[in-house]
Amino acid sequence: MSEKHFKVVGLGEVLYDILPSGEKMLGGAPANFAYVASRLGNHGIIASRVGNDSDGNAIRENLENAGVDTAHVQTDMEHQTGTVKVSLENGQPDYEIIENVAWDFLRLTGDWRDLAANCDAVCFGTLAQRNQVSRTTIRDFAALTRTDRLRIFDVNLRQRYFSGEVLNELLKLANIVKLNDQELPMICEMLAVEGASEIEKVKNLREKFGFRMICLTRGANGSLLAAKDEISEHKGIKITVADTIGAGDAFTAALAHGILHGWVLNEINEFASEIGAFVASQTGAMPPFER
Repeated sequence: MSEKHFKVVGLGEVLYDILPSGEKMLGGAPANFAYVASRLGNHGIIASRVGNDSDGNAIRENLENAGVDTAHVQTDMEHQTGTVKVSLENGQPDYEIIENVAWDFLRLTGDWRDLAANCDAVCFGTLAQRNQVSRTTIRDFAALTRTDRLRIFDVNLRQRYFSGEVLNELLKLANIVKLNDQELPMICEMLAVEGASEIEKVKNLREKFGFRMICLTRGANGSLLAAKDEISEHKGIKITVADTIGAGDAFTAALAHGILHGWVLNEINEFASEIGAFVASQTGAMPPFER
């Protein structure tokens, strides 16, 4: 691993995924992202909010034991810690997301302002935008980061928790965007982005918003990275899938790692594919590993 430890923030929801077996597993895309970032040798930080309850205490303890910095996890005295009921069909997760929980009420405190001003990368998604309180906080946090730092929008469309207006505003905040091949046509339709092929749509979306890079994941069929004057396509890595929970978040964390370390596009794509495939080959979003 590199000797340089970048300060990498997952901003948004942290929760317990309740699996079909009844087992509770740490979850939330920002938490998954921060965990993998820390496993890759960075200073992985979760900026979120939990309730004043046993689940909130357990989340802090488990994340700390996993090497994630939880100093910026807020405590909500009125709302419970978030949970999501997960069901699986052919290894693909479906989610029942409980509303009006602690991470719906993120606050831009003084320490969060300092964190925004001093981080090297922040990753945020769509789900935590469902409540106006957290939506405002996340946008203000991202806007406070330095313009030469990574503002990563990992789209993660979930159920009804998005709109063209919300997506447009978030895309304008980001300089790196990651989405999957199911989300791409939906976003292009909502935002009137044209293209006769998948690659054309990706290029046109990048040019419309001026992203530094856009990443398209294609599940078992690999991934595509598009920068200003370069395209990288990866065919994917064949594995036996345990479940895909957190695999996309792991890919995003590895993507950020490669960009921060100045790797070329093909190196980033290969590395992110390896990390994403590894997590998909394991059970849950935060399997133990060292890189």
